[in-house]
Amino acid sequence: MTGTSSTGMTRRALLGAFAATAVAAAPTYSNAAGFLRGGGDIRRIKMYSGRTGERIDMIYWIEGNYIKEAVQELNYFMRDWRTDGVKTIDLRTVDIMAAAHNLLDAPDPYMLLSGYRSPKTNAMLRARSGGVAKNSLHMQGKAADLRLATRSVNQIARAAISCRSGGVGRYSGSNFVHMDCGVVRNWGG
Repeated sequence: MTGTSSTGMTRRALLGAFAATAVAAAPTYSNAAGFLRGGGDIRRIKMYSGRTGERIDMIYWIEGNYIKEAVQELNYFMRDWRTDGVKTIDLRTVDIMAAAHNLLDAPDPYMLLSGYRSPKTNAMLRARSGGVAKNSLHMQGKAADLRLATRSVNQIARAAISCRSGGVGRYSGSNFVHMDCGVVRNWGG
């Protein structure tokens, strides 16, 4: 996927070096609403998957444009790990996730519990738990279930709710927060 230049540096390494520079030079964001409206120069997402062991820490948006390669990597990272099914992730959800993370000023990455879910996976989870929606936005690539080691479910949910950009569910018993780009609403405790 990435080629090596005559200097021995891969395109990915070059983008990483640029991203590190951009992060160091980026302004801080005082609120999520401004961030979601393009109030900053970059958008960054940090996540890891306990299921696959994969990690991402990337700039996926610069100066009003999504970075195609980063978006493709996000789609793959947020795949249904049970079936290896990949779907285009709605970037509005990623924007909400990034804005909430920024508001929390958390040093650690999100742990992604669930991103895209195939209909087969969703049906299996629904059979195990009453908390899984039949027509879950996960199946459309519009939702993510997340946790942060250094923040509580309530802290994460409050940050996501303050974005006023989609659905936010608190699942305190399971220690995660659901974020989606659907109707603005919140639930759970």
